[in-house]
Amino acid sequence: MAEEGSEKENGGSASMDSMESRWVYQDALESEIDNSLDDRGGEEEDLPRMDSDDEDSAEQRLIRTGPQIDSFDVEALEVPGAQRNEIEDVTMGRRTILAFQTLGVVFGDVGTSPLYTFSVMFSKAPVSGNEDILGALSLVLYTLILFPVIKYVLIVLWANDNGEGGTFALYSLICRHAKVSLLPNQLPSDARISSFRLKVPSPELERSLKIKERLEASLFLKKLILMLVLAATSMVIAGGVVTPAMSVISAVGGLKIGVSGIKQDHVVMISVAFLIILFSVQKYGTSKVGLVVGPALFIWFCSLGGIGMYNLVKYDTLVLRAFNPVHIYYFFKRNSMKAWYSLGGCLLCATGSEAMFADLCYFSVRSVQLTFMFLVLPCLLLGYLGQAAYLMENHADTTQAFFSSIPSGAFWPVFLIANVAALIASRTMTTATFSCIKQSTALGCFPRLKIIHTSRKFMGQIYIPVMNWFLLVLTLVLVCTISSIYEIGNAYGIAELGVMMMTTILVTIVMLLIWQINILTVLSFVIIFLGLELTFFSSVLSSVGDGSWIILVFGIVIFLIMYIWNYGNNIKYETEVKRKMSMDLMRKLGPNFGTVRAPGIGLLYNELAKGVPAIFGHFLTTLPAVHSMIIIVCIKYVPVPVVLQSERFLFRRVCPKSYHMFRCVARYGYKDVRKENHQTFEQLLIESLEKFIRREAQERSLESDSDEDSDSEEKNSFSRVLIAPNGSVYSLGVPLLAEFEDTRKSISEASTSEEVKAEPYTDPSFLDAEQSLDKELYFIRKAKECGVVYLLGHGDIRARKDSWFIKKLVINYFYAFLRKNCRRGVANLSVPHSHLVQVGMQYMV
Repeated sequence: MAEEGSEKENGGSASMDSMESRWVYQDALESEIDNSLDDRGGEEEDLPRMDSDDEDSAEQRLIRTGPQIDSFDVEALEVPGAQRNEIEDVTMGRRTILAFQTLGVVFGDVGTSPLYTFSVMFSKAPVSGNEDILGALSLVLYTLILFPVIKYVLIVLWANDNGEGGTFALYSLICRHAKVSLLPNQLPSDARISSFRLKVPSPELERSLKIKERLEASLFLKKLILMLVLAATSMVIAGGVVTPAMSVISAVGGLKIGVSGIKQDHVVMISVAFLIILFSVQKYGTSKVGLVVGPALFIWFCSLGGIGMYNLVKYDTLVLRAFNPVHIYYFFKRNSMKAWYSLGGCLLCATGSEAMFADLCYFSVRSVQLTFMFLVLPCLLLGYLGQAAYLMENHADTTQAFFSSIPSGAFWPVFLIANVAALIASRTMTTATFSCIKQSTALGCFPRLKIIHTSRKFMGQIYIPVMNWFLLVLTLVLVCTISSIYEIGNAYGIAELGVMMMTTILVTIVMLLIWQINILTVLSFVIIFLGLELTFFSSVLSSVGDGSWIILVFGIVIFLIMYIWNYGNNIKYETEVKRKMSMDLMRKLGPNFGTVRAPGIGLLYNELAKGVPAIFGHFLTTLPAVHSMIIIVCIKYVPVPVVLQSERFLFRRVCPKSYHMFRCVARYGYKDVRKENHQTFEQLLIESLEKFIRREAQERSLESDSDEDSDSEEKNSFSRVLIAPNGSVYSLGVPLLAEFEDTRKSISEASTSEEVKAEPYTDPSFLDAEQSLDKELYFIRKAKECGVVYLLGHGDIRARKDSWFIKKLVINYFYAFLRKNCRRGVANLSVPHSHLVQVGMQYMV
């Protein structure tokens, strides 16, 4: 516990010193050793051999291990003054700016829902009396309280992944606490990134461990969770199409009230012009546009609340009775099926709730919560109450309830600000779409696209040009083909509810697995919210034939693209793992690899995280010579938002020293920005390699002492324990930490006393090690001076002739089309063509 606290004080780094012994289960240690044997070059005899006599016993033996020299756990880069990813929010001026940006980015969608909610509801259930208005208002009020307030603001926002929101953030959070990820490139050392955190034991830990074991053992559950995440992401992208269409066309539709000669065709034409302008300014970034439109949305919320108060005072304050939920019962009793059909329109008051969570990467949880509770929610409640008060005396104005309720003298100013707010609302879902696409791309579930980071201060603010224009085209098609806000509203409900239901399921898993809260609380959450969402979803599906099926088709297409991309990548990676070069073949080739070693450094890029890729053998047979030093580089994204610069690079030596061959894994979080040019990347890589070699030499000099300490350690049997990612041990039965500390203390005292009694003596082997270290570092510097060449291997896959027809169709056509048209990895490296060598290889799967 004390060690954990000190780690948090030092920046949250949980990396463990490789010279320090650690406690593990014997079974876990053996599996880790087996994994590392694939990449070690003939040094298996150096590994400690563990007894396996107690494999069948009820209690597992807890063993203290010595340091492993060639381990990916060795951290190899510390850059002073490295770029920070947190938003440092210190001054009052900065807080004010963030507040305005929060309004302009996060709450635009939910803030414009009063433009169309009552209009869509009463198109399904026409008003026959004041009781119907009270029932509809009560339904809206409690929908607004249940979904945006209770579910998202008070619960879901706390399920963020270190400040990152959205369905993929939930998925990465789950993947860190249980091995449910289908990405095959995960390594045991990934769990030692400081962003990986494990809770201290709690009363619900036993249940959490059982759920974890169940998820990890079931391939079906792993695939099911992934499909839920992909479905939710596809619905978010579909929402990025329907939100601009709904918001803009409903705001422009107010012209029908102000100008008598305006028809629906005119509204569509003006909406198209507004949408083109909207997507054209998207490239200027969230912070810039958010700062400009933030004050405009603040004026909009104030106008919404002011108009609501005006109508309450002028018409009827008795609408406050709608806070009594009994009016919902009377509404359904009088209208039965019509009331059920109107649920789809009622849900529109909660649209934008998912955008609050998906756009969380731009702002803090507390800023979103405070802004919503103290500004957005009161203004929304007043706006809906005011509209209902107006409709109590004007039953015929339900088609344009909001604009009809505006006082005549304030119509045009409010109309103008409403259109500005509608444009802002359209951006809300677009930015959420960009965030989801970046997350899914980093986690291997979406084809690579060009991503532009629009802010130097805020890491998460991005712009994806291809997706921006793709959304614009689809939005224009939707507006021109379905010009009725009632049909678009139904499509809107389908997209929103699809995301809501998937979020409920994923947050339930987070509650059980990570939060470890009471089971009754979890059951209450899932029964209430998933039950309500299924009820609303049944309502919108009943009207899917009126044109809203387009959104369903679009969502299915996006889902298939993501699933095919993930499926193809996994098959490709598994094939490369099966065909990687064996260590026996590497030894037979010798230090020269059967060819000529030319001066210089060759950086072999490959997606394989372990072993020597088969593409290296293809290089050996294709090129007349290879470089005197080879570094196999794997750029890998791990399921955390940000990887600290000090934990970026991991190294391991491949084969004996004379081969001058290393493997490097460069780890990035899905929120990390890769802006290094190739010179900077080369410099950081070489510096980290030199540090790794020094660290390796230091560990070798201490290895014998560590082995003696390990042999003298008592071997005790304990009850079930929990191993934290940083090596700390938590016992579920017997207190373990005290004995662990006492043992370490006694060992350190013994070693200290030996050092004091030792006479000055210079070991010849120590001098040889120093000379060997200096020689290797000199070799690296000379190779760097000769130049660095990037060796890129492109591996393509084709289905075998005896494969199923569907597999051939997916691999040979769909996946091949996506790979051909996605952004190549070389584009992200910024490597000049003079330093680039590319070789292709095809695998039959």
